[in-house]
Amino acid sequence: MTEKVRHVPVLLQPAIRILNVRRGSVVVDATLGMAGHASEIARRLGPEGTLIGFDRDPEAMALATEKLKALGEELGAEMPKVILHDVEYSQLAVRLAGMRVDGLLADVGISSLHVDEARRGFSFQADGPLDMRMNPREGQTAEQVVNQAGEKELADMIYEFGEERRSRRIARAIVRSRPVTTTAQLARIVAGAARAMKQERGRHFMHPATRTFQALRIYVNEELSEIDALLREAPGLLKPGGRLVVISFHSLEDRRVKDAMREGAQQGIWEVLTRKPMTAEAEETDRNPRARSAKLRAAERR
Repeated sequence: MTEKVRHVPVLLQPAIRILNVRRGSVVVDATLGMAGHASEIARRLGPEGTLIGFDRDPEAMALATEKLKALGEELGAEMPKVILHDVEYSQLAVRLAGMRVDGLLADVGISSLHVDEARRGFSFQADGPLDMRMNPREGQTAEQVVNQAGEKELADMIYEFGEERRSRRIARAIVRSRPVTTTAQLARIVAGAARAMKQERGRHFMHPATRTFQALRIYVNEELSEIDALLREAPGLLKPGGRLVVISFHSLEDRRVKDAMREGAQQGIWEVLTRKPMTAEAEETDRNPRARSAKLRAAERR
């Protein structure tokens, strides 16, 4: 593990505030990561409380376990009970087995562990193997996908999961350039097929491979079906008055969260606490540019 892995939890204070963590309560962090949010939750639970964490990435789980152990040494008798599950959060209902909880937090973006480690294959900023699996113990790698999928399948995937209008052109270029084995090679292929796009906000340009990498990552990790499972199971997991807080990073995720909470409100399941999504203040985005695209939505179980 390199020294540079450093995770800054996004929208930390707003998330903790709206989650309304109370001493003695049971709170689930569905995306433990490196325990940035979880540590703040633990500080508020007290010894009568319980923190339950989920993460399918074994490296993240090892780092989170280490951080929570250190927090336990700091808090001593004030440390809550901690239960960790090294599985994807779609397994929440199975692992909690009828338990009802007071709070459920999910930060569904990728973490610094993924982006900053070239060997994980998530980023085109540094050359690495095309992997992109959040759980490297199982499933197809991005390399297998780009080399084995048909051109139409690739184009459809890049269009659907990357919202990339130039998906056909990009897919054609990928197929013609096979075998594709590294992140830098894939980024060059995409850049050759599609020019950089101006960002919707601000003047800087989006790297032409951004949407293609997003699409592959979502496909490889089945991220949208994971979010759908979380939103489907959340009402049955929360006690009345319990709160669901979801932080998302692109429109495909945010749209799902917004629609599920709105539909749940119409059915009398949720009271939506965020009419508009909460976003990071300028001070936070200056410190952590990745917070720019974060959107937080929250609802309370009726």
